[in-house]
Amino acid sequence: MDTFDMAKTLTGALPHIQHYDQKMVVIKYGGSAMMDETLKEKVLRDIMLLAKVGMNVVIVHGGGPDINYWLEKAEVEGTFVEGLRKTDLETMEIAQMVLAGKINKDLTRKIQTLGGKAMGISGVDGGLIKARLKDPGKLGAVGEVDQVNTEVIHDLVQSGYIPVIACIGMDEAGEACNINGDEMAAGIAKALEADNFVLMSDVPGVLEKPDDPSTLISQIEVDSLDTLKEKQVITGGMIPKVSCCVDAVSTSVRQAVILDGRLPHALIVEFLTDSGIGTLFYKSKSQMERSAI
Repeated sequence: MDTFDMAKTLTGALPHIQHYDQKMVVIKYGGSAMMDETLKEKVLRDIMLLAKVGMNVVIVHGGGPDINYWLEKAEVEGTFVEGLRKTDLETMEIAQMVLAGKINKDLTRKIQTLGGKAMGISGVDGGLIKARLKDPGKLGAVGEVDQVNTEVIHDLVQSGYIPVIACIGMDEAGEACNINGDEMAAGIAKALEADNFVLMSDVPGVLEKPDDPSTLISQIEVDSLDTLKEKQVITGGMIPKVSCCVDAVSTSVRQAVILDGRLPHALIVEFLTDSGIGTLFYKSKSQMERSAI
C-alpha cells in the first residue's frame, strides 16, 4: 500500500469514526485472541485505537484455559455440567485468583505498557455485578447477572479509562461467584444500553456449513433465527453464543456481532470499514449499519 492508498483508507474510515464517537461498545475478549501473546498485543492495540478515535470501550474477559491449568496444578479436578463449570469453594478460590488476579492484571498492565489507560476490576468491585445463583445444588457458585451498577463503568469511562472486567460477580449472600463470560458481557452491554456488543470467538461467525468458512452468514435479523435453527445452521457451542447476542439486541443493544478473534485487526475491519467481518445480529433493518453508515 503506497502513501495515497493509505490516505484513502484512513479517510474511508471517517464516517465510521464519526458514527461511533462516544458510543458504548462492550467487547467480550477470549479464546485464542487471549492465549497467543502476539495476537493478544494486536487485539489490545486495536482496542486502544478504537478508544482513541472516540469509542467508549469496555472489555469483559474470561479465562477458562488458565483456570484449567491452575486447577490441575493444585490437583483439583475440574467438572462441567451442561457446559458450565461446577464451582465448589476450592474451585471458586482458584477461579477468582486466576480471573481477577492474574489474567485481569496482566491485561490491564499490557494495555498500560502499550500506552493506554486501563482499570482492571471484577464484578465484585464497587458492587458492579449482583448475581443470582443458577442451581447451587447442581453447579455450586455459578451465577448469572441480576443487576449491573453501571455508575462504576461510566465513572471509569468518563475518566478516560478502558474498564477491564473479570467475569466474577457477587451473589445474594455476598459471596463471589463464577459467571459465564459471554453471559456477563451481554448483561453489561444490556445494562449500559451499548451501541454494540462484540463476542470474540475462535470461529468466523455463524456458518451455513460448519466446516466451510466461505459460507459465513454476514447478517442475521433475530426474527429469522427459528428458520436457521430448523435448518440446523445454529447448533452445539454456537447456540449459547448466538443466544447472548440475540438477548442483547432484543432488549437495549443496537447490534451485536460474533467475530473471529484469531484474525489480526478483526475489530478494526468490523468497526472502521464498510464490509465488516463476522456475523452481525440486529433486531430491525433500521439498526443494521455497516456499509449503510
